[in-house]
Amino acid sequence: MDFNLSEEQSMLKDSVVRFVSDNYELSKRLVQQKKGIGYSEDHWKTFAELGWLGLPFPEEYGGLGGSVIDTMVLMEEFGKGLILEPYYATVVLAGTALKLGGTAAQKEELIPKIIAGECKATVGYAEEQSRYNLTDVATSAKKDGDAYILNGQKSMVANAETADYVIISARTSGNRDDEKGISLFLIPTTAEGLKRRNMNTVDGLRASEIEFENVKVGADAIVGELDNGLSLLKQISMHGILALGAESVGMMEALYKDTVDYTSQRIQFDHPLSEFQTVKHRMAEMFTETELCRSILYRATMELDDANPEAELDNHALKYMIGKNGRFVGQSAVQLHGGMGQTEELRIGHYFIRLAVIDTQFGDTDFHLSQFAEKMENPEGEDDSMMLPI
Repeated sequence: MDFNLSEEQSMLKDSVVRFVSDNYELSKRLVQQKKGIGYSEDHWKTFAELGWLGLPFPEEYGGLGGSVIDTMVLMEEFGKGLILEPYYATVVLAGTALKLGGTAAQKEELIPKIIAGECKATVGYAEEQSRYNLTDVATSAKKDGDAYILNGQKSMVANAETADYVIISARTSGNRDDEKGISLFLIPTTAEGLKRRNMNTVDGLRASEIEFENVKVGADAIVGELDNGLSLLKQISMHGILALGAESVGMMEALYKDTVDYTSQRIQFDHPLSEFQTVKHRMAEMFTETELCRSILYRATMELDDANPEAELDNHALKYMIGKNGRFVGQSAVQLHGGMGQTEELRIGHYFIRLAVIDTQFGDTDFHLSQFAEKMENPEGEDDSMMLPI
């Protein structure tokens, strides 16, 4: 299997590396995250000019027609830079919803605006009681003539503060935890009855609690099939997990390399720390755990790109591995840096915190391990050759 990047993908990677190097020194990031909207609108315009906002969208809407592999390449470099801009919320989550489930009118209206940097969007799927269960939806959408009336709340909606639209899951029929009866709705954030409580997250990003009180939308706001939105929501989560996985691998690589550099320079007992056997072993483990995550990331990305039936299984394995191994690599980096690893001025701690937050998005290690185990029970005798390292 060929893991080499194409010429276009190599050019994409190089352009992101240059951008991060020129614009994302940690001190600049710390200043930007604490003021205004928490990111740079100038950077967002640059994303549009470089074509990154149009990367995964079809050419007919002005996009570049890229694949999930292209998004993986970009997100890995974004992870190394600890990017603040709402690319994940707008392009990965909302973009996937529109691309896979949007009506022709929704696509023609919003995708070109997203590509041009003129529109931002996000997806609200989590609720206070739902934990990581996408089918547990208490937010309701009641039919009212040709319209729907929405009531409920969504928790920790990424970058909703600056979003023009939010795509949410709501129950149009059935009981709260039924798989059938879930529909997705595209709602402008200026809609009457929609209230946002914005907050800074521990990893330096922004999120919101959104409340819907008798929010009225037309039937044309439905994204995907009425009552059958769960399949689309699962697709959104799979693309989201791949993007988070790529971001995590980028951060894990940076943690490992920063630790190697530091221990080579830090002198203890007249020798660099990197010469001590125990430190060598720990850094070798950090490298191994990072590369294990990279391998499953590549597999999961290619399986989803090829629409392989095993893609969902690989997705669970990836989320488990980046949660487990990301914690180990982060903890090891902090430990080997000593007290410096906890300081705000060093990016080690920021990577570690971001990895911890990613572990909670779309399900943590325990959740995905249990999901993987259920599918690996394989009562129908399907291929069970893929094993998950524990």
